[in-house]
Amino acid sequence: MSTFGNIRRGPRRRRNTKVATRSSTSDSTSTSSTPESKENEDGNRKNPDLKTLLRRFWKVAAPYWYSEDDKVQARLQLAAVFALTLGTTGISVGFNFLGRDFYNALSNKDQEQFTKQLLYYLGAFAGGIPFFVLRDYARDTLALRWRSWMTKYYMERYLKNQTFYKIQSQSIIDNPDQRIVDDLSSFTGTALSFSLALFNSAIDLISFSNILYGIYPPLFVVLLLYSIGGTAISVFLGKGLVTLNFLQEKKEADFRYGLVRVRENAESIAFYGGEENEIQLLLQRFRSAFENLTQLLISSRNLDFFTSGYRYLIQILPAAVVAPMFFSGKIEFGVINQSVSAFNHILGDFSLIVYQFQAISAFSAVIDRLGEFDDILDSSSSKSPSDNSEEIRLVYDNVRSSPALESNGSMPKDKNKELLDLENLTLQTPSKATLVRDLSLVINEKDHLLVTGPSGCGKTSLLRALAGLWSTGRGKVTYYVEDEQYPQPSISSDGDLPEVKTMHDTHSKLERPINRNSRGIFFLPQRPYMVLGTLRQQLLYPMWAEDAIANSDSAKPTALPPFLMRAQISGNVIEKHNKPTTDDLTQVLEDVRIGYILSRFGLDSTYEWSSVLSLGEQQRLAFARLLLSKPKLVLLDESTSALDEANEANLYQQIGAAGITYISVGHRQTLTDHHNRILRISTTDPNSTQRNWHIELINRDTVYKKLKQ
Repeated sequence: MSTFGNIRRGPRRRRNTKVATRSSTSDSTSTSSTPESKENEDGNRKNPDLKTLLRRFWKVAAPYWYSEDDKVQARLQLAAVFALTLGTTGISVGFNFLGRDFYNALSNKDQEQFTKQLLYYLGAFAGGIPFFVLRDYARDTLALRWRSWMTKYYMERYLKNQTFYKIQSQSIIDNPDQRIVDDLSSFTGTALSFSLALFNSAIDLISFSNILYGIYPPLFVVLLLYSIGGTAISVFLGKGLVTLNFLQEKKEADFRYGLVRVRENAESIAFYGGEENEIQLLLQRFRSAFENLTQLLISSRNLDFFTSGYRYLIQILPAAVVAPMFFSGKIEFGVINQSVSAFNHILGDFSLIVYQFQAISAFSAVIDRLGEFDDILDSSSSKSPSDNSEEIRLVYDNVRSSPALESNGSMPKDKNKELLDLENLTLQTPSKATLVRDLSLVINEKDHLLVTGPSGCGKTSLLRALAGLWSTGRGKVTYYVEDEQYPQPSISSDGDLPEVKTMHDTHSKLERPINRNSRGIFFLPQRPYMVLGTLRQQLLYPMWAEDAIANSDSAKPTALPPFLMRAQISGNVIEKHNKPTTDDLTQVLEDVRIGYILSRFGLDSTYEWSSVLSLGEQQRLAFARLLLSKPKLVLLDESTSALDEANEANLYQQIGAAGITYISVGHRQTLTDHHNRILRISTTDPNSTQRNWHIELINRDTVYKKLKQ
């Protein structure tokens, strides 16, 4: 008869098929996009040793249980789960004795005692079921809470200090999105399940060992030796499963990412007629996953041969051993059932590794992937000072917006303020090839600079360096920003002048990571980034987008944990302008000449904007964001390349009228009409140490001839 003693829910087996998505708007090559280049490395991957796995497990698991924002709640829930697990073990022991008395009454043909034991059984079922259900529910809710905290924790670290950009651009690891979505989910659920299984096995072992040892001691010794031998053989047969599971996760994610790329670039592929090439690339990735999964299934099959035999070979042993004692009248029939039940419990406790070896190997692969990811995040956020000596230094200098007064007490005439200073800036590729050599220049307010040069000379790399995305090289980039939190001086009512310092006397270096947009610096790439959300959120991105998201979610009642309500990447409090109103959003769309899209889409409608808007409309939408944010300085990387000359002129007039200083990269001759100076960059000569750039003032009469050269 089935009892609660056999209701033991072990760790859930991890699915072999995983889904990973990755959003990408660039053509940067990643590890997952070049499967052939990694075949040899994948095939030679070594199993991590036990010490490494344990270190990585602790490193990944520990932060939540010591976190400041949820450790108390987490520990209380964990204690409740262990208490319920202890209760279920006690119930299992009780059922072991109930089963003995039940079968004794049945063998003795004692109807009254049989009916009594049956009622006990039914009552125990009614009282015991809630403990098992509540244990599983408490475990799963704790796993969800743990996963939620870790998801936020890893996303913050992934997005902090532009780590996500470094991982993608340098192809450091494969599929970080899968590690955050799938591996974290598997880790938290499986870690709790295994922890409870180990705890339950320890309690079971103590409880049922006394029962079995009291019935027949030699049977307990045989069981111990049998389980030790089975564990050793399982470890030997399944030692390659960890690597195969690790690779399967990667190859499945690579295949899924290939399909996502087709979806994201559907129009380009259709224009090229590249369907045949795409199907071959996708099949190549699927074949790689198929071949690895075939090896995984073969290894699992070989292990299953042993574990199945191990599981069923010994099932008849306890009954066969104690049967002579029953025939001689030394024990009752119910004791046979009790010994079988206790034997199976202890066998399961001793054989946890044997029965769960495939799940353990899959879990080891998850630990390895998350530990590798965690190490990358740590190395990205902690650099030694010596590492920075050969890198481009990016500095933000605070300038209090309090101009010096003239000697007569009047305000000085408006004069251009210094916004950007480049000092001996040399750009290099990761292979140390020089792109731009020893560039020095100063950008003042309303000093609009056009950067030109042949393809591959380093124009976009220069903007990346100015944006802090390119650090290979040397030199210094200094931004002079106005921190609005400083109070403005005022003239006292009695006419005495306050002590006022000039701008350059009030500089203070910002050492913490800061948000460029919050400091009056904006960057517009050639292909604008379209966020997932409404048209309103597109316009408010990135300055006020989180406010729009919070407002859209506030109407929905929720029981989310407090730590999921808000996230902050840097330690800086971002000072923002007043949030634009609906009228402001409507007006700015008219200013950039795409007001007509409001007749097609409402401000609060949600679409795949990168698909429904043309590239020219996306570029104008990006300029609308720029006008709403009102930065002091904007870096434009061919940001009007998809527009006609009339719309291009309108956008430059709009940002010029808004008092925004801009640095543009471009090739069009018409761009010179909107700039004061030209920075010409030429291709570097590796055999020369001369500068490969020069700056010219724009002469309207001769500029067109020079741009053609």
